[in-house]
Amino acid sequence: MKKQVKTTGDYGIGIMIHSVHMTDDVPTLNKFYEEVFGGLMYMGVDEPNFLPPEDRWAGLIQISDFCVETMAPNTPVDATKPVGKFYSKFGQHLHSVGYKVDDLTGLGQRMIDKGIYIGKPGGGKIEKMDPETVYFYPSPRDTGGLMVELCRTDMRNDPRLLDTWSSQRKFWELSHPLGIKRMLYVTLGCRDLDSAKATYIDTMQAVPIQEGIDDGQQMKYATLQLGDCLLQLAQPLDDNSALGKHVAQWGNMIYSVSFRVNDLDSAEAWLNLKGIKTSRPRAGLLAADPADTFNAPYFFTTDVIEGDPFEA
Repeated sequence: MKKQVKTTGDYGIGIMIHSVHMTDDVPTLNKFYEEVFGGLMYMGVDEPNFLPPEDRWAGLIQISDFCVETMAPNTPVDATKPVGKFYSKFGQHLHSVGYKVDDLTGLGQRMIDKGIYIGKPGGGKIEKMDPETVYFYPSPRDTGGLMVELCRTDMRNDPRLLDTWSSQRKFWELSHPLGIKRMLYVTLGCRDLDSAKATYIDTMQAVPIQEGIDDGQQMKYATLQLGDCLLQLAQPLDDNSALGKHVAQWGNMIYSVSFRVNDLDSAEAWLNLKGIKTSRPRAGLLAADPADTFNAPYFFTTDVIEGDPFEA
């Protein structure tokens, strides 16, 4: 059975089509995701895909219900184009998330009417929505720091949209040592939690789920449903924490991805076997060292979120 996609908002923000991990070497990053996470490549299987308007190379890899787009700028890097500009500033880093939207034109025009800058594929500003526009990027300045691609089409050959999905996803939970049940949330680091939360609820029509304090990660947070997944907004309570240092350096920006797993000991043993150092910030939470995961903070948890709309 295909994935049963939940949507939010008046315009039908739905499946998270991918989360982009920027690098300078797509094949090497692909190998990491295949060997460590059991990732299933479904775009750029034999060689990376090149997209001329964005002057970039990429691949798509499925890990449970989470899709990673591995991306690198073409060389020599053209810093006048969005991908090259990002890489020149941030280097190897989590880059963005993308969503399928049922009414992309309506959502885009709503954002424009609110004074939000809408970026064209490859750069430039959209002044008025064209029904033929396939995807666009609201400026992170207007989305609380989230780089997000909003798209009117599904990813071609997305495994989640095949009739075999309900069987295939069991591999990551039942057969792979990480025991991934699902992607729990993407975390956005922010300087002002209340402001970021208000932006998402107003601009993206996100649905509040839970708020609290994580003493282990030294942060306060708000968890929201945005389309077919959860987004965690997190403000550091200690400037010397990992999140605090990230926010101090980069401001409001994607920080990490967390997976819900069966067993932390099993996940930790596997990561250590693959040469990835780990720590336990608190009970119920395992952190992979970003130095060993291409500068992408990954967390694994057995936590269950109260009111989680995706918890079976």
